[in-house]
Amino acid sequence: MQLAQKIVELEQALAIADTDGKRVGFIPTMGALHKGHLSLVKKAQDQGLFIVVSVFVNPRQFGEGDDLENYPRTLGVDARVLSDAGVDVLFAPSSHEVYPATGVKEIFAGELGALFEGTVRPGHFDGMLTVVNRLFNLVQPDVAFFGSKDAQQLMLVTQMVRQQVANGDREPIKVVACETVRDEEGLALSSRNQRIPKDLIPAARTLHMALIAGSKKKTKADCIEAATAQLDPIIRLDYLELVDPDTFAVTDGVAGARMVIAGWVGEVRLIDNLLVGGV
Repeated sequence: MQLAQKIVELEQALAIADTDGKRVGFIPTMGALHKGHLSLVKKAQDQGLFIVVSVFVNPRQFGEGDDLENYPRTLGVDARVLSDAGVDVLFAPSSHEVYPATGVKEIFAGELGALFEGTVRPGHFDGMLTVVNRLFNLVQPDVAFFGSKDAQQLMLVTQMVRQQVANGDREPIKVVACETVRDEEGLALSSRNQRIPKDLIPAARTLHMALIAGSKKKTKADCIEAATAQLDPIIRLDYLELVDPDTFAVTDGVAGARMVIAGWVGEVRLIDNLLVGGV
C-alpha cells in the first residue's frame, strides 16, 4: 500500500493505475477505522477496483460545540489496518493540502441539509459536501462507497453527484450505498463508539432496539411510541422521526418509510436509521 500525504503523490499513484487500465474505487473516511469501513473496502475489492481510502478529519463539518478536538485520530493504526486489507492507496492529506488559500469550491446542501442533522448541527452538511466534492476532484473515482448509517449524508452526496453530472460539471461517479455494520447486539459501528464508556454501551444499543420495535408497528404514533419505550432513560434524544427515504421529508405514512434517530449517550452523540419493515 502506498501512503500519499501530498496531492502530487496521489496523482502519481492514480496515473499508474490509469496506465494499467484500472477503475478507481474511493472510500472517504475520517479515520478511527472499524469493521464498517473494512466492509466498504471489501465491496470495492469485489468489483476489482484500484482502491483509494482517504483519512481526513474535516474541520469544516464540525460546528460550535461539536467534538472536533475529541474526534479520535489513529492514523498509524489505520494505515496498518488498510495495508493488511489490501488497499492500494491511503490518502492522508493535511488541511493545507485539502483547503489551499484559493480554488476550493464551497458546496451548499440547501433545504435538505437544514433538516435533522442539519438542524442540530448547522452548516455540517455544507462542510461535508465541500470536502467530498474536493476529494472527488482529487481522486476522480469511478465508484465511491458510503455506509448507510449516515442516510442523510448519503442522500446529499448522491444528489450532488447527480446534479453535477447533469450539469456537465463532473464525469459520472457511481455512488454505492453499503449496509450498516453492527456489533453482536445491533449497535451501529461508528468511530465515536470507542469514546462510549463501557458501562453505557448497553444504553447505546437501545437505539437500534428502538428502531426494531418501531419498525414492527402499523401507524406512525405506534411506531414512535414503541421506539421511545425501548430507549434507555439516559438517552438524550435529538430526534426520532419517520421520513420519506427518497426526500427525507417527514411522513405520516409507515409503509416504506425510514425511521431516523439521533441521541446522546453520555458525551457521545450517535445516529442510526432503519427502513420500516426492514433490518
